[in-house]
Amino acid sequence: MPLDNKIYFSINTDKINASYMLSCKLTDLLLQHDIYNKNLVIFCIGTDRSTGDCLGPLVGYKLSKLSLSKNITILGTLNNPVHAKNLDENIIYIKESIQNPFVLAIDASLGKSENIGNINLLLGPVYPGAGVNKKLQPIGDISITGIVNTSGFMEYIVLQNTRLSVVMKMAEVITTSIYTSLKQIYNYKVAID
Repeated sequence: MPLDNKIYFSINTDKINASYMLSCKLTDLLLQHDIYNKNLVIFCIGTDRSTGDCLGPLVGYKLSKLSLSKNITILGTLNNPVHAKNLDENIIYIKESIQNPFVLAIDASLGKSENIGNINLLLGPVYPGAGVNKKLQPIGDISITGIVNTSGFMEYIVLQNTRLSVVMKMAEVITTSIYTSLKQIYNYKVAID
């Protein structure tokens, strides 16, 4: 993760109220960005071929099974992942097909061992592939990253050997947080209209 991204909020998945706290902060951030007048794109980055890199597709898969507002687009699921080879075409799709998009990007990341299990809500984009030294196009008005394992040495092997339980727990917290946040935002809008 680049140094210019500001962490707006960070919480470990082991905290009892992690989903609730993350949803509160996400709601605040979406409302600050006037989400009612934009089309939300939930951009879930990663691949189902690597345990450590499947966080985004798992979140996309779980969210796609839920009932969400019609102006929300989910890109990146287990069946149709967004990864290094199709990232640019998905970004072009957003620019050409979605009016006034607001992108919430979700991706796995690597970090210090003491931070494994942390979910970070960031002001700004994610930099896909940064953990494995790939230079890909940044994406996201705001971002959620989950630290799935340690960085610094043989990152591809580290991602392949990441515990699925860590990734699944993060995916559940992130999915629940996003769903709770969006339900609150859009139910509130219906109530005041």
